Amino acid sequence: MPTPLPGRLIALEGIDGSGKSTQARILERQPMLTVTAEPGATALGTRLRHLLLDPGLPAVATRTEALLLAADRAQHVAEVVEPALAAGRWVVTDRFSGSSLAYQGYGRGLDLDDLRRLVAWATGGIEPDLNLLVDIPLDVAGRRRAGAAADRLESLGDDFLERVRSGYLALAAADPERWAVIDGTGHPDEVAHLVRAVLAQRLGTPPEPGR
Repeated sequence: MPTPLPGRLIALEGIDGSGKSTQARILERQPMLTVTAEPGATALGTRLRHLLLDPGLPAVATRTEALLLAADRAQHVAEVVEPALAAGRWVVTDRFSGSSLAYQGYGRGLDLDDLRRLVAWATGGIEPDLNLLVDIPLDVAGRRRAGAAADRLESLGDDFLERVRSGYLALAAADPERWAVIDGTGHPDEVAHLVRAVLAQRLGTPPEPGR
């Protein structure tokens, strides 16, 4: 087991179009929070994101996809997440370990136990204190994404995204202490109110900068 770090890690999870990235940008206005994202939060991660998601590049095998995402997360933890947690800050990340289980596990069909071991190794055992699943139906997500260029995963279609969404809900139901489901269908400000309420209820108030 890793040595406990004084900070808190909150992961925003959800299918593409759920609005979780919008919620991350809203939370970024609070100076007491370190807000980051996967994949692509580091210089190496930016290159890995391009390899993973650019539909114009050669196809990536499913296991390769999982390994590249694990490499991105390992670098993300080393450069961004762990130093912030060690400094006592609260870190909000747009995607973390839950995304691997939902997308590569439930979506792609890779073995969940294998993925959990890979994720734990890549993160050095660091887990979110709270996963906030911003959940919306597929038709709402589709309307929100309409007109936007689809990356490699977004272009896999509704059957894939339905498996991913069902996987997220299964993960949340199996571990209610570490997961909370947020209705993401409302206006971003309404969803932000729900997010803040759950954070306060579950984790309290983040420390002021410098404390």
